[in-house]
Amino acid sequence: MYEIKLKAPAKINLSLDVLNKRDDGYHNVEMVMQQITIYDEIFLKKIERGIVLTTNCSFLPTDVSNIAYKAADYMLNKYGINGGVYIDIKKNIPVAAGLAGGSSDAAGVIKGINSLFDLNLSIEEMMELGTPIGADVPFCILGDGAFAEGIGEKLTRIRGLRRGWIVLSKPNICISTAEAYANLDLRDIKDIPNTKALLNALERDNLYDIANNLCNVFERGIFRRYPIVKSIKEKMLEYGAIGSLMSGSGPSVYGIFKDYSKAKSAYEKLKLIYNQTFLVRSYNGRQ
Repeated sequence: MYEIKLKAPAKINLSLDVLNKRDDGYHNVEMVMQQITIYDEIFLKKIERGIVLTTNCSFLPTDVSNIAYKAADYMLNKYGINGGVYIDIKKNIPVAAGLAGGSSDAAGVIKGINSLFDLNLSIEEMMELGTPIGADVPFCILGDGAFAEGIGEKLTRIRGLRRGWIVLSKPNICISTAEAYANLDLRDIKDIPNTKALLNALERDNLYDIANNLCNVFERGIFRRYPIVKSIKEKMLEYGAIGSLMSGSGPSVYGIFKDYSKAKSAYEKLKLIYNQTFLVRSYNGRQ
């Protein structure tokens, strides 16, 4: 194989709980995550040596400070690969949006290099490789829906979201994970995810129970600092979503809709206000 194209899907959090801070500076979390049908397009090609990365996003770095470049560099060195790789990333996932766009790109690079250079690594081996690259990378390799523990690297595959429509909007602000944690007071968390109830609702494919159990402990602090994010959630519910949540560290907010007609109407209204608005479904790897 000389070249390969892959999809790198975004993810949303159906729940996100921060349990405590670890001695190494990371936080122990519990999250239920789901991939959705917004994806970056990744093209990889063998070259003689080194790594060349290009992207359609002018403000993204194209050196080792880019997580996809970092993943390629790590793999080429770890396996002593005789040759290099050209990587082109067409960004469709909003950047710094709580959607794991960078992590998904890194996951795509790991999977692409595995195929290009006939490394024959299993999903589990690639997930292990992804852990030092970024906390969300193992999930992006596993795909579909998963329950995450630890810093996000301990994953259990679950029955993902299978019904309904998702409208997602990102306001014109960027929030880093570090900023989200800086605005989180573990002593001031009012709403805690009921992970057991959410997983049970997913297993039963009960869309209303899923929607009723959406919860993200970052929302309180982010809503306080960025009222626009709270406003999007309120609009989602006003326009007919049966549940709405900020994804990850924000600022993206999504709503789950039972009916396509309501989802389409909400999408059209929100698109007039927020350019980065999408009407999508859950992604299970077969789209």
